[in-house]
Amino acid sequence: MKSQSTLGCALALVMAAQPEIGLAQSQESGAAASQGADEGVGEIIVTAQRRKEKLQDVAVSATAFDAGALADKAVTNLADLQNASPALSISDGGITQSINIRGIGLASNSPSVTAGVATYVDGLFQPPIVQANSFYDLASVEVLRGPQGTLVGSNSTGGAIFINTQNPLLDEGLGGYAMFGTANYGSAQSEAAVNLPVSDTFGFRAAGFYRNRDSFYTSVGPVSNDAGKLREGGGRLTAMWKPGSFQAVAKLSFNDRDTGGYAFRPIPGTPYDSFRVGDIRTLSFDTPVANRERAFQASLELKQELASGIVLRSVTGYQNKRINALNDVDASTGPGGVAEDYFAGEKVYTQEINIISPTEGRFDWILGGYFQRNDIKIRILQDQGGFPTDIIGGNQRTTTGVFAQGNYEILPGLEAQLGARYSTYKATGNGDVTIGRGIPGFPPNGLPVASLAGSHKDSLATGKFALNWKIDPDNLLYALVARGYKPGGFNSPTSNFDPERVVSYEAGWKSSFLRNRIRTQISAFYNQYANFQFNVVEPSTGFSGVENISTVKIKGVEAQVQGRFGGFGFDANAAFVDSKLASLTFVNTRPLGGANLGPQCPSGQPSSPPFCFDYAPFIQTTGGGPNLYAPRWTWGGGVEYELPLGGEMSLTPRVNYAYVGEQFTYIGYSPLSDRLNSRGLLSAIVTLKFNDKMKIEAWGTNLTDKEYVTGQLNSNEFYGAPREYGVRLHMMF
Repeated sequence: MKSQSTLGCALALVMAAQPEIGLAQSQESGAAASQGADEGVGEIIVTAQRRKEKLQDVAVSATAFDAGALADKAVTNLADLQNASPALSISDGGITQSINIRGIGLASNSPSVTAGVATYVDGLFQPPIVQANSFYDLASVEVLRGPQGTLVGSNSTGGAIFINTQNPLLDEGLGGYAMFGTANYGSAQSEAAVNLPVSDTFGFRAAGFYRNRDSFYTSVGPVSNDAGKLREGGGRLTAMWKPGSFQAVAKLSFNDRDTGGYAFRPIPGTPYDSFRVGDIRTLSFDTPVANRERAFQASLELKQELASGIVLRSVTGYQNKRINALNDVDASTGPGGVAEDYFAGEKVYTQEINIISPTEGRFDWILGGYFQRNDIKIRILQDQGGFPTDIIGGNQRTTTGVFAQGNYEILPGLEAQLGARYSTYKATGNGDVTIGRGIPGFPPNGLPVASLAGSHKDSLATGKFALNWKIDPDNLLYALVARGYKPGGFNSPTSNFDPERVVSYEAGWKSSFLRNRIRTQISAFYNQYANFQFNVVEPSTGFSGVENISTVKIKGVEAQVQGRFGGFGFDANAAFVDSKLASLTFVNTRPLGGANLGPQCPSGQPSSPPFCFDYAPFIQTTGGGPNLYAPRWTWGGGVEYELPLGGEMSLTPRVNYAYVGEQFTYIGYSPLSDRLNSRGLLSAIVTLKFNDKMKIEAWGTNLTDKEYVTGQLNSNEFYGAPREYGVRLHMMF
């Protein structure tokens, strides 16, 4: 593995630059408030635009879920969302997850490339590391598609995901819930929450969970490992004070996740492919592996409603995320393999201020300002056949933004929306890549061979203009143009690259039929995507660096439908995304593996890594292809039917299906090494409800036991979970 490439794997994760957002947390018990089976589909309330709004009335392509809907669709963590939302793909990269919406997001593993889909928990932007945590005690999850250049700002060229946890319910008294479950692979699950109102104006909520599961894999290498297991626990304490027109919500949470190490295998067609043994559930490592991820988050939201109806809002946040891992980089027992001791840590400080007008009258508006600071540290100690390579450095990033959005009713039912944001970004880095530490003939701390230092700054104006026509209470038409960007960065003290920019044109129709028993959302979009950032090898140095390699054009359509007829309910979604990346000439690193190969050898001199290497046979020109991590088709849905059993008892079976089309992960477009094949996953859940206080669920995921690849990290690939099934007992009190 090249030193810079390894650092990319590490840092990309730690360093994806953070955007700007604040969520207006709903005080209701979910994003979707059910209206009852006889009244059709329940109304969905979203809060990502700082106000509580009906999804059907908002000119944005979005999918939203409450806690019940997430359970019904077998969504237990961030990656599962791609099985329930159209045009969304989430690829496992081990240290991080590559989230892409409509083919835009994160495609490079370089530490300098920032995320293109922003993820938030309770209004705080999440660093790209430690995002695989399990969901628990949620109020809602909202997936917004397309650039969110006004209220989010940078890092939302593809869209944004908002995860809202539950607040204390001051008007419901002492209560809560508990869940206990068991499943195959020795799985044990538990989750509980307690709602404790101290008075009409002050209350607490405490929630926690624990997950324990054996590995899906068998280790047959010379070193005993338990990669792929899961031991995870976490807790959250929330306090709310709401005297009159003032509200304060403080949250503290932690999460501790131990997976035993990365369960990956060499990608077919890469140098260690010949050392793969058995099927995809067989691992063969020659070095100990381990992986532990920890996260702490604290937030404080303050809101004051003035006599005029104007709301003043402040969201303050702090996060500390850490990864400690031991990795078998070549994932095999082959000669010349690389062992790695890995640490990455990131601290994030955020502050957002909003001034929000009331919505009465023809004109309403939102003003805001944002500040974010990221402090990042990495330490990667590699050993390849007794030859050490150390990657030690840090990075500091500062993001600011000022923004405004206004809505004006031109005519009854016809509204114009205009939003603008000005964002600034500054990054500085320090550190070095050194080789030979402790080896005679090298300096005691190793010989520096590459610098991690550098600096970059940029700024850009983004925003949105939309026309929204509420034809009648059941139909909304909208058309918009939006601009988004994610920052540029640096590779070294002398190498920088430019920001990515996207301009999106979109039109949509949201409607309700048959007295709200059927609800639909349809949209079409066209994106002009400039300065696509990707990590490539520079032959003159042998190190990886980010370049703006191409422009991309992306177009597509999306459709969603929800229906409810008495006890029968259904939902479906589909998206078609057509993207085109231009032809490229580059060094194809797939057949080179992870070795530190060195700079291009002088003419006539044979390769002698790590001192020099002849890259000429590996230079390739492609004819272009779809954008990376951009499946052409995604679709799915579910059906359920509630069967009354007498009294308060009922039985509800539900079946879900989700399809994610093939997607390419690398610009070589090899069907062997650079492609994630399409997959269709079937899940089901049967709920026996005794009364409002107790129910039992029998569930199963990947019922056909599909074998599929979920992502790649350098020359290795990860796999999806096999068939899982179990039971859960839920009790309310």
